Amino acid sequence: MNDKELVAHYAVGLVAEGMVVGLGTGSTANCFIMELGMRSREKGLRVTIVASSEVSKHFAQQQGLVVVEFDQVSQLDLYVDGADEVSPDSTLLKGQGADLVREKLLATASKEFIVLADASKLVDRIGQRFAIPIEVMPFAWQLLKNQLEAIGGHGELRQNPAKNGFALSSHGSLIADVSFDSSIPAKALNDSLNSISGIVEHGIFNDLATTVLIANQGQMEVRKISRAFNAVK
Repeated sequence: MNDKELVAHYAVGLVAEGMVVGLGTGSTANCFIMELGMRSREKGLRVTIVASSEVSKHFAQQQGLVVVEFDQVSQLDLYVDGADEVSPDSTLLKGQGADLVREKLLATASKEFIVLADASKLVDRIGQRFAIPIEVMPFAWQLLKNQLEAIGGHGELRQNPAKNGFALSSHGSLIADVSFDSSIPAKALNDSLNSISGIVEHGIFNDLATTVLIANQGQMEVRKISRAFNAVK
């Protein structure tokens, strides 16, 4: 069992009968989806799934899981996803896969947000290895670029894989990858980005995770976090 399978196996053990479970997107999330599908088939575990992307939706359906749309649920019990970076205070950076709006919506609407990671995702500060993905309204980039530069940001719109145009998020927004001065705390940057009109969403997930599972060469650390903000009461 590799590290991704280790954290996925542990996370599936936290899923109970009848739960509404949100699924992330990516290779680590796929390990969780496969494990959950196997538990459903072999043990009769019945859950309802909400997926953060069309990719995860189709993969979950292939595993025999029941998937519903966002407008069919009012809250989730668990959201399980990976992260691109995890800081010491369990702030996350996400968004390399361009599903920010759906991912953050599921994270904030869930009673518990379980993050699956390995030691390679641990950083001293958010933005250490990746620029901050920022979804922007298609017509607003030049105006937003000036505002982002005013708070210390420098970046450009993300190219699509073919390099013949700009990448679009699943929400239909343009994506800018923006680097900021390392002296800006993640919470302060999170708050600044939240306050700028024209930004649809961004990749800093501050004070959202409730459990972070970190695997390292077959060993696992379980970080439990007291979430100050919880949209679900």
